[in-house]
Amino acid sequence: MDKELKRKILKRLNIVKGQLEGLGKMVENEKYCIDILIQSMAIKNALSGIEDLILENHFRTHVPKQFKNKKEIAIKELLKIFKLAKRK
Repeated sequence: MDKELKRKILKRLNIVKGQLEGLGKMVENEKYCIDILIQSMAIKNALSGIEDLILENHFRTHVPKQFKNKKEIAIKELLKIFKLAKRK
């Protein structure tokens, strides 16, 4: 894994961890529903950003090697991710 991308991913994961804990406290304390939903959506957006970084890492590190050696596997994996991403 690219060291800089790994650092960014781990930093963002720690932020999401804190957001999740905060979301749980909001529910426990019966905060206003809209505020809870806003926090939940922020977490989903943060996770989406993490997914983008992981995909970037895959494109930079694994895909070039796979296209040299295992082109069909690389294409299947990329199509699988594309189809999953379209479901969002």
